[in-house]
Amino acid sequence: MQRQIPLTRDIVLVGGGHAHALVLRMWGMKPLPGVRLTVVDPRPVAPYTGMLPGHVAGHYTADEIGIDLVRLCRFAGARLIIGAAGGLDPVNRVLSVGDRRIGYDLLSLDIGITGDLPQVPGFDRHGTPVKPFVRFAAGWEAFVTKGQGPAVVIGNGLGGVELALSMARRLGPGRVSVVGGERVAHVGAALNRVLLRQLRVLGVALVPGRVVGVEGGAVHLADGQTLPSAFTVGAAGATPQPWLEDTGLPLSDGFIRTGADLQVEGHPGHFAAGDCAHLVASPRPKAGVFAVRAAKVLFHNLRAAAMDKPLRSFRPQKHFLRLVSLGDRTAVAEKWPALPLAPAGRLIWRWKDRIDRRFMSRLTDLPPMVAPDSGEVAAGVQEVLGQAPLCAGCGSKVGPGVLHQFLSGMDRPARADVISGPGDDAGVLEVGGRRQVLTTDHLRAFTEDPGLMARIAAQHALGDVRAMGADPQSALVQVILPRASEPIQARMMEEIMQAAGDVFHAAGAVILGGHSTMGAEMTLGFTVTGLCDAPITLGGARPGDALILTGRIGSGVVLAGEMQGKARGADVVQLWQRMAEGPGDVAALRGARAMTDVTGFGLAGHLMAICRASGTGARLDLAQIPLHPGALDLSEKGVRSTLYPANRDHAPVFGPEDARTALLHDPQTAGGFLAAVAPDQAEVILADLRAAGVEANRIGEIIEGPVGITVGTSPT
Repeated sequence: MQRQIPLTRDIVLVGGGHAHALVLRMWGMKPLPGVRLTVVDPRPVAPYTGMLPGHVAGHYTADEIGIDLVRLCRFAGARLIIGAAGGLDPVNRVLSVGDRRIGYDLLSLDIGITGDLPQVPGFDRHGTPVKPFVRFAAGWEAFVTKGQGPAVVIGNGLGGVELALSMARRLGPGRVSVVGGERVAHVGAALNRVLLRQLRVLGVALVPGRVVGVEGGAVHLADGQTLPSAFTVGAAGATPQPWLEDTGLPLSDGFIRTGADLQVEGHPGHFAAGDCAHLVASPRPKAGVFAVRAAKVLFHNLRAAAMDKPLRSFRPQKHFLRLVSLGDRTAVAEKWPALPLAPAGRLIWRWKDRIDRRFMSRLTDLPPMVAPDSGEVAAGVQEVLGQAPLCAGCGSKVGPGVLHQFLSGMDRPARADVISGPGDDAGVLEVGGRRQVLTTDHLRAFTEDPGLMARIAAQHALGDVRAMGADPQSALVQVILPRASEPIQARMMEEIMQAAGDVFHAAGAVILGGHSTMGAEMTLGFTVTGLCDAPITLGGARPGDALILTGRIGSGVVLAGEMQGKARGADVVQLWQRMAEGPGDVAALRGARAMTDVTGFGLAGHLMAICRASGTGARLDLAQIPLHPGALDLSEKGVRSTLYPANRDHAPVFGPEDARTALLHDPQTAGGFLAAVAPDQAEVILADLRAAGVEANRIGEIIEGPVGITVGTSPT
């Protein structure tokens, strides 16, 4: 047996900036055993700022300029916490992310800057900062789609002018103005001449003046001018993140003061890089090139600090190359500090494009994760292992055929107070004149984040109780943690219990206790009880009943795609959030004749369970079954959960054999509910569910036997 290396150091990377993105790639190539690596960022995808102007101009898609943090974290073996850092206690080493407290041993900040203009009245309500980019991108696309009115860029620095040129390329001449001065600030004379000429070519007005107010539809200047504006962008310099002021870290004009080793002055174990940092010994302009160059030193020093070894110094270059997009697939080059030459044209654009794409390829074209060679093995091992790693969540369940084989042979309950035994979503007991339902469930972790995993596992376990029409009552917790030091165990348990407690409290249940142990990997589960008067079982469906599905399907293939590095990070995070939020208020389904939650055996498997228990068949309309974003694309590419073959064999369907049909056998984690309801009540129930904010659809009907499922697609 191989010895498991315990986790003994928590390293937290705050922000998904360029330096941290490169650290993640290097960590994936050379991990340090014993470290739990965490990334905290509000976005699943971080934009590469070097290609941002090209995206605004329409030369690049959002996917082409996006650094997928979900994929990078999977490659690096790191957990990703989606959220914005809002506080830091460097003495007790705790980071605040919303209502979560994240403990750490070592921490690095690469949180960039903002384009907010707090000194300009009205900008917070009517303006759009260029950073963070997610907010700007949403506002820009909405403005372009509307296609009306002029745009104003506040700030005549290089970033503001480059952005204005890109906007003008998309909008046309005469619609973009830049406010700030008569020339481009902080550039050499040669570059200034090129930029001024390009502003004239693309019809961009450079307006001298100082902005004193922003209103809906107007920008006011100190000299009394008023510029009409349907889209006002803030690009007037670098504004530090305001929450840093309350951290106690040493700041210089709001930026974190660091030594040559990138360590925060006076705070060992705390590092900073990128635009949020101020290199005290060798100050440099806010430029991405320095973050990129610092990444290698930061990677070394984080590893060294985790091993109590000496740190290295970062020596930024004195000169660097600026390649500036001119909006129309041309670019200009300047060597900083400024030289008297600034060559421009299409060749410079192609040079810049090649550099940018090469940088992105380092973060997107990741080496494949190859399982170690198992050497000589018994016959059948390779067939079980297959070509993909074992899925997590409900994708790692024992197959339905195996379960059915031994459950069908179990004796029926011999006690009068045990109403039902194996076969339904939960057991039913008679307690004090009421019916108590009892169920247990646990999940192999598909994310390294204990808090998120606990929230999803709790919602998943509650599904069986809710499917029986019961009100949640109590829960016991079962926790398996990877081997770790006591401080890391304590941090994990705190996150798990806080998240689980929130979910069960909101459901009206209490946690009574539980059991914990350490093992090879994190697994979380709950035993849950609920109370009801008349449980809803699988066996009450009748021919003619309408089938109602809440939520969506496809979670298994998205999670499998994430494990294989094939899923889009934005789709994965959206799925995580939907699973963690739970099913919503599904009280309208209490009148269902038969109901189940859609989990590990897939929609077809759980519908087949209703059909077998009720002695009926079923007909599904594929077009009415909603899918999680990204699920169909992955299914078309052949991505399948490891449980898919067993699910398909146990619940075959009659109909087209295509990627959409395959998703009927996809194992779901924290899935929705499938209910058979009286046909004359279906529309009322759907309306009530939707009024409660629950996504619900009529996806088919129960039909006369024989037992089986027919699949079709209604005309659109």
